[in-house]
Amino acid sequence: MEQIYVTGHRNPDTDSVVSAMAYAALRNALGERQYTAARLGHLSDETRLILSRFGFEPPLLIKNMRTQVLDLDYDVPPILHEAVTVNRAWSALEEDHQISAIPITDDEGRLRGMMTAGDIAGYDMQTITDPTLREVPLFNILSVLEGQLLSESEAMAVSGEVVLALPQGTELPPFRQKETILFCGNQPDMLRAALEFGVACVVLCQAELPEELRALARDTCIISTPYDSYRAVRRVFQAIPVGRLARTEEIQFFHLDDYIDDVQEVVLQSRYRSYPILDSQEKVVGTLSRYHLIKPRRKQVVLVDHNEASQSVPGLEQTDILAIIDHHRLADIQTKNPIYFRNEPVGSTCTIVAGMYQERGLMPSGKLAGLMAAAIVSDTVLFKSPTSTARDRSMAERMAHIAGISLEELGREIFSASAPEDQPVQQLLFADFKEFHIAGHNFGVSQITCVDSERHLRRKGEFLSLMEQTKADHGYSMLLLMLTDVLLEGSKILCLGGEDTFQQAFNVELKDHEAFLPRVMSRKKQIIPMLSALWG
Repeated sequence: MEQIYVTGHRNPDTDSVVSAMAYAALRNALGERQYTAARLGHLSDETRLILSRFGFEPPLLIKNMRTQVLDLDYDVPPILHEAVTVNRAWSALEEDHQISAIPITDDEGRLRGMMTAGDIAGYDMQTITDPTLREVPLFNILSVLEGQLLSESEAMAVSGEVVLALPQGTELPPFRQKETILFCGNQPDMLRAALEFGVACVVLCQAELPEELRALARDTCIISTPYDSYRAVRRVFQAIPVGRLARTEEIQFFHLDDYIDDVQEVVLQSRYRSYPILDSQEKVVGTLSRYHLIKPRRKQVVLVDHNEASQSVPGLEQTDILAIIDHHRLADIQTKNPIYFRNEPVGSTCTIVAGMYQERGLMPSGKLAGLMAAAIVSDTVLFKSPTSTARDRSMAERMAHIAGISLEELGREIFSASAPEDQPVQQLLFADFKEFHIAGHNFGVSQITCVDSERHLRRKGEFLSLMEQTKADHGYSMLLLMLTDVLLEGSKILCLGGEDTFQQAFNVELKDHEAFLPRVMSRKKQIIPMLSALWG
């Protein structure tokens, strides 16, 4: 069953993480078991606290959604051990003409080489000029000849020149050395001469071993086969282990987690028709051909709490977006096909998801309801954010009632622990950071929600230093840090770059890059719209 990943935005906040978890749980509860909640970054202390508070594990961490080898409908041909016969490899190639090559492995299933029909045909032609077998396992010969061992020979391998004994007018035997594998039919005199000479192996083709000659078979391996002499001779050359014939040098292979973009570059520069695929344990799982790259299977995703490409998962353009559930402005994500899109002017995406539970007649568990209530409280700043609506409050109260918790106590618990003073400034700055591209301006806005903004301003120098470095590294024209104080019901702003623009947009004066904006609690509804209006 192909997975569908439900993911929020980069640098995920609590609403982004919980809405992904709740939506995936809703779809799975309705019988679609392939939905998996995911996140695109490390969790903030606030989110970890809330997940732990209600007994949930963090969702799957994914770094990108680029198409990988594992997303392809690659071939799964027979994968042969290096000791099996060439005859078996040829049979596998004949059974499925779509297979261009067969991987050859060792005892651990790791790649040793690749074998094609051309390799076998080339070897078959060589046997005409060099009809010699060297140390071929006895079991292999018995297998390809469907033979029976008639002697008590202790030899476990057979070597020698392959000789076919035909009726001859001369008295000279066809063998000249003991390292001979003699094929004969019902020819008692030839058989006696071979046994007395002590050839390495005699293959009786559609014939029996006379009783009076059994005593002569001291060091000679005698095998009987139902095949006639000609067919038996051709088949015995296919008894060699495939490991000897397979191509073992300059093998180009790929891993399941390799990206298709990289694979295509390699394939375009090589001449092979088939490439082995290995898993994380270096074991062979299949083969890849050029036609697999023509139309790869794309990963499927559902986006929650965002609809802007710069805030979404890297590699989004290589996915199939199935749905978007959001409460932000419409941005720039484009889709190949019509999708389910739900965007509502509420303060939290979890408010929308909780409403979907209600619409489908499914009451969430107490733990999940508590988790959604906490996300709504977090994103609406305990309903003090201008994005908060009456619907957010009523839905949060409904979820809290199911969970048996108090919203006020939950809010105090969340915001008291949302930004510990001893955290590194880098972790604080990027815990809830979003990048925007508006009217040719590229800028970033970070938000820290707390109950004591002055405590964080004691580290103002550290913040400004990191903001200066980040601004230079990413080419931002402006970088803002919002210290949203729940008790002050406003935000203290640190602004770096575009100071004149900021002062004009909010009609305030920056002093040493700092200003206070009363009743400004929302990045998306109060900061971004003002800058957008100013830039047109």
